[in-house]
Amino acid sequence: MRNISYLDAIKEAMREEMLRDPNVFLLGEDIGRHGGAFGVTRGLFDQFGPERVIDTPIAEGTIVSCAIGAAISGMRPVVEIMFIDFSTLAMDQIANQAAKMRHMLGGQVTIPMVVRFPEGSGYKGTAAQHSQCLEAWYAHIPGLKVVLPSNPYNAKGLFKAAVRDNNPVIFIEQKSLYGLKGPVPEEDYIVPIGKSQVAREGSDVTIVTYSYMTKVALEMAEKLVKENISVEIIDLLSVKPLDIDPVINSVKKTGRLVIAHEACKTCGIGAEISALVNELAFEYLDAPIQRVAALDVPIPFNYPEERAAIVNEAEIIEAVKRIL
Repeated sequence: MRNISYLDAIKEAMREEMLRDPNVFLLGEDIGRHGGAFGVTRGLFDQFGPERVIDTPIAEGTIVSCAIGAAISGMRPVVEIMFIDFSTLAMDQIANQAAKMRHMLGGQVTIPMVVRFPEGSGYKGTAAQHSQCLEAWYAHIPGLKVVLPSNPYNAKGLFKAAVRDNNPVIFIEQKSLYGLKGPVPEEDYIVPIGKSQVAREGSDVTIVTYSYMTKVALEMAEKLVKENISVEIIDLLSVKPLDIDPVINSVKKTGRLVIAHEACKTCGIGAEISALVNELAFEYLDAPIQRVAALDVPIPFNYPEERAAIVNEAEIIEAVKRIL
């Protein structure tokens, strides 16, 4: 199986879905000849032309509105919003129109659209308006699906599943993962939306995470092996719908839970997982649940301050050892 990057896996998924279904098209800012802010769409304009890779004005609300109209009309649009921070300019369209229209019209229409958001910090110096992690916002909205792939394999498979879904899917890509390489098969496959995976088996502590923090947790687990600490890692892949069963099964085995995510701690996905585990598996816990998350501050531009604000491997290790 060949190794390709996370970025190329998403691009390959786009190309294959556009070849498979002529109703799939892309729209967003600078995604045409420029190839997108991070190069994810580079080369697709030359292959499919300006009618299927559409450069738009800098108007996020208008971009999403056009995509909703196209989806209702039978197309399958894929929207790129340059940073998840800018999705605030399209919040009415996403939360009040795309998410609700199928339900408000009694299923007479479907909204088969994907909205791609790069998110996260990763010591990039992109500061407070280009570094946020807002998945909990979108997970809170009924009618949306929210996925966060963690490696090239599930990025490609989840993207294909998102394009083929008849509901609006928020597809969140952590910027620091774009260069990550991993095995991806050449044949067609999908990764189902709403299914968590056991990324690593262990016996002492359960770590629940997703997106870039899965990579951090897997690297951290290798270090803890040398200290005779066995960590089981659950990669959520989707936070809406949230597949809690693998989490509960793991907690029943280990008796200890650490939840790690890049977003701010207050009202984050970690709080929801903690509540569910308390409801469904409280009697199996041998120690308090630990949440490791970013500080409740705007992400600083200054590099040392940025590092202090966001999650790092040492904080997860400290949480693991605290409950052992």
